[in-house]
Amino acid sequence: MAVETLSPDWEFDRVDDGSQKIHAEVQLKNYGKFLEEYTSQLRRIEDALDDSIGDVWDFNLDPIALKLLPYEQSSLLELIKTENKVLNKVITVYAALCCEIKKLKYEPWWEGDCQIQMGRFIHSYRCYEVVMNIVHQLAALYISNKIAPKIIETTGVHFQTMYEHLGELLTVLLTLDEIIDNHITLKDHWTMYKRLLKSVHHNPSKFGIQEEKLKPFEKFLLKLEGQLLDGMIFQACIEQQFDSLNGGVSVSKNSTFAEEFAHSIRSIFANVEAKLGEPSEIDQRDKYVGICGLFVLHFQIFRTIDKKFYKSLLDICKKVPAITLTANIIWFPDSFLIQKIPAAAKLLDRKSLQAIKIHRDTFLQQKAQSLTKDVQSYYVFVSSWMMKMESILSKEQRMDKFAEDLTNRCNVFIQVGFLYAYSISTIIKTTMNLYMSMQKPMTKTSVKALCRLVELLKAIEHMFYRRSMVVADSVSHITQHLQHQALHSISVAKKRVISDKKYSEQRLDVLSALVLAENTLNGPSTKQRRLIVSLALSVGTQMKTFKDEELFPLQVVMKKLDLISELRERVQTQCDCCFLYWHRAVFPIYLDDVYENAVDAARLHVTWVCAADCHLLDKLCKEIEKDLRLSVHTHLKLDDRNPFKVGMKDLALFFSLNPIRFFNRFIDIRAYVTHYLDKTFYNLTTVALHDWATYSEMRNLATQRYGLVMTEAHLPSQTLEQGLDVLEIMRNIHIFVSRYLYNLNNQIFIERTSNNKHLNTINIRHIANSIRTHGTGIMNTTVNFTYQFLKKKFYIFSQFMYDEHIKSRLIKDIRFFREIKDQNDHKYPFDRAEKFNRGIRKLGITPEGQSYLDQFRQLISQIGNAMGYVRMIRSGGLHCSSNAIRFVPDLEDIVNFEELVKEEGLAEETLKAARHLDSVLSDHTRNSAEGTEYFKMLVDVFAPEFRRPKNIHLRNFYIIVPPLTLNFVEHSISCKEKLNKKNKIGAAFTDDGFAMGVAYILKLLDQYREFDSLHWFQSVREKYLKEIRAVAKQQNVQSGSQDEKLLQTMNLTQKRLDVYLQEFELLYFSLSSARIFFRADKTAAEENQEKKEKEEETKTSNGDLSDSAVSADPVVK
Repeated sequence: MAVETLSPDWEFDRVDDGSQKIHAEVQLKNYGKFLEEYTSQLRRIEDALDDSIGDVWDFNLDPIALKLLPYEQSSLLELIKTENKVLNKVITVYAALCCEIKKLKYEPWWEGDCQIQMGRFIHSYRCYEVVMNIVHQLAALYISNKIAPKIIETTGVHFQTMYEHLGELLTVLLTLDEIIDNHITLKDHWTMYKRLLKSVHHNPSKFGIQEEKLKPFEKFLLKLEGQLLDGMIFQACIEQQFDSLNGGVSVSKNSTFAEEFAHSIRSIFANVEAKLGEPSEIDQRDKYVGICGLFVLHFQIFRTIDKKFYKSLLDICKKVPAITLTANIIWFPDSFLIQKIPAAAKLLDRKSLQAIKIHRDTFLQQKAQSLTKDVQSYYVFVSSWMMKMESILSKEQRMDKFAEDLTNRCNVFIQVGFLYAYSISTIIKTTMNLYMSMQKPMTKTSVKALCRLVELLKAIEHMFYRRSMVVADSVSHITQHLQHQALHSISVAKKRVISDKKYSEQRLDVLSALVLAENTLNGPSTKQRRLIVSLALSVGTQMKTFKDEELFPLQVVMKKLDLISELRERVQTQCDCCFLYWHRAVFPIYLDDVYENAVDAARLHVTWVCAADCHLLDKLCKEIEKDLRLSVHTHLKLDDRNPFKVGMKDLALFFSLNPIRFFNRFIDIRAYVTHYLDKTFYNLTTVALHDWATYSEMRNLATQRYGLVMTEAHLPSQTLEQGLDVLEIMRNIHIFVSRYLYNLNNQIFIERTSNNKHLNTINIRHIANSIRTHGTGIMNTTVNFTYQFLKKKFYIFSQFMYDEHIKSRLIKDIRFFREIKDQNDHKYPFDRAEKFNRGIRKLGITPEGQSYLDQFRQLISQIGNAMGYVRMIRSGGLHCSSNAIRFVPDLEDIVNFEELVKEEGLAEETLKAARHLDSVLSDHTRNSAEGTEYFKMLVDVFAPEFRRPKNIHLRNFYIIVPPLTLNFVEHSISCKEKLNKKNKIGAAFTDDGFAMGVAYILKLLDQYREFDSLHWFQSVREKYLKEIRAVAKQQNVQSGSQDEKLLQTMNLTQKRLDVYLQEFELLYFSLSSARIFFRADKTAAEENQEKKEKEEETKTSNGDLSDSAVSADPVVK
């Protein structure tokens, strides 16, 4: 089926039956319905998103935003259509040049890599061509040659807009010069760009460039380099050859153009001067920079100076000493004019030039003094303006006063809101940049005041942003209203022109221009349309078309139209605080101020510097942590925290702030502080697990006081009595036994020496808490580690006993004892042990002054310490198990949970849990009831090896015990005496590891009876008692004599003998206690006999059980 094509000139049937209107209404309703559904859908998405996405967004990064800038796709040629072809051409050319200037002005050449930036930067050379073209086009219109034909009649025609745009372009070139002077980085980027060109030169095909084009381009770059990087961009532009060499346009000798040029500069200056520095100033500063550029260009072309006007330009410096071109680039008009036109500067006296510089310093001082007052004034102004905005925008528009309402809104938007933004922005930029440029320090008060102004600036922007929906609606209506007013003024003037029947080309141009302005105003208020209207009115206002009282209101309306059409863009430009990047040194002072005045925490939301660094956040985190710590430790004697005396800050206000966007990330103060506290509490709990309760309390307090949702650490909780961890001791058992001393009675380990002021101790509760942390499984692992350690130590023990010097002495002592025991009442002589102790020193002494017997004693003490640790592990395990099982009501009758779950028919997971619970309960019950006989295990594992015939040399051990005990007692007394001395290195009051070691080794060798046969401790007691009696007898004899020294010596001797006797008694008691652990009452043969009897009993009982089971079978059946 063929589709019939419609001809381009096809139209609807001209008969209106109303169907089109009905269809449009239906479509409109459908569209409204779609919008409502889409809005609710977006709301649901927003609600579903995380809390980190708050209500406040960065204004520049809105995912959805209203763009109020009018836009259309019509070209200049389509818009500029009148029957006057010549006028069309003139307006079209000028409009095109102005559009080109705007494009050059806002071209983002700084985006991308540095080489790309420099490539775009070269495009600034296009500005030269545009300036040249504008000058030629204006010179061609204003010709002084009376014979040559005129394009249009220019008497009374002043294209002021063209000169304003030319001034803007010259301002751009000025700004580029200043930027290059202030930023050396650009020169580095230029070097990198040239390196890139070398790479291109070596391989042009890779970059898709013809080689023959590269050489001319490189020459062009060499020419440009001197202009661009030496701050000569502006100078090179104005020094161009504006006169055409081939007999084209003459510029420098065109007196009419020179006069028109000067007239336009003066006209623009007159408008600017009136408002410069006044509250109603809008963009006059930027125009003043352009005027200075135009004045220099005029001088460069025509070489004439209007001294009076030059002086007027310099007088402006008294009002405006400096102008911020962009960011931190500040421009001094007097320096510029003096530098660019030195001939004119010579005509002025030095005093007036010096006065300008003095005035600049005075201006800065006055501004610094008045800043606080300015802040207060603007605070009131901006607050009242915000109230007006809320009031006007909240009210419904009344149709009978629609025009009046629109005028009010326009005034509130432009004459109040935008003007305040401009004034505040100017104060901040000028003051900060002047301080920076003149290298003068700012006071804290000035910094705080300027930051307050930044807040006000952002508050204005936020106000426009927050009410953007209503503002958008109002702007379109205001634009139409202003266009209507302008059209009315133009139509009145047009009627006046038409009513005059005199014909002339000039009158025709005026009429065509007014028709063009009228037609252009009938449409969206785009930049192009407003530009065309402005150019058209430059022609249309000649010949007194408008009366004076009509022309000024029309100019005001057109200015308002310009402002209202670009309202959002202009507000954003004025409220842009990117320049603060170059003044970031003020941020810490500002953030300190915000922190100190926590009541105004919401200020952070109206200024982007909130998270310029972590200064505020870190300070806040530490303050919150400090507050929580002090609150938890109120029981300690702390500094006075009375809020009536020391004051208080409500830091909770910071946590009520919504997250703030900072570049490409969110700053959520609540989340940041919560994470900091969670991390700190977790790490500190890990370091000291016994503080878990304190940090848990601090978490709860953070939730109650600040509303922070804290995360549980889920670390195994410990107590203040945790002590050294079992795991650490187990891994370093060799270090532990040498650094700690064992106390048998209190079952406690005490650190031998420490660099601190206190000594660490480990007792049963510490071990129990540690076992609770790691589980009971660690007990068996610890015993295994101890077994490995003992293996190594016993190897050294065997080597010592096997040594020829030692072995021969011991065999000699055994033989000696056998020979004299009957004569000596079966007691080992004390003198023999003392002789061994002293004689062994002849074999050699270590650098620390220790004999081999001292080292052997230390070895036995370490073995004893290891056994004491095993004993403590067993006791700790019993303690832990009894604590864990204490909640079970009856240990004799524990319910079987697995059976109960089976009866109830619960799920498989529940059955597994019940089985696991039964297992845990049975383990704890068994452990708490009996525990594991680790000593028996360690005896059984080593005893067979010790008692083998090949280790017969170990059988001599019992005879070395007397000299060992003597050595130990001497060492113990020495350690105890050091307790009373200032230097306490080596001081100790207990070392029961030796007694444990001796008892354990005697058990392994089954030599308790051999050792007892020595009756060593009886021999020691008799020896010391005999000496004590002898000293006492001597004291009685000498009591009558007057020899005090002899008496003192006797007293000291008696004390020494008492101490020695006491130490031997303590050692005897410790050794007797230690022997109980290893069942010293039975020999190895007796133990083996007992073991056999038990095994036989077990077999018998098992046999009886099997018989009873067999006999019971028939009954069960």
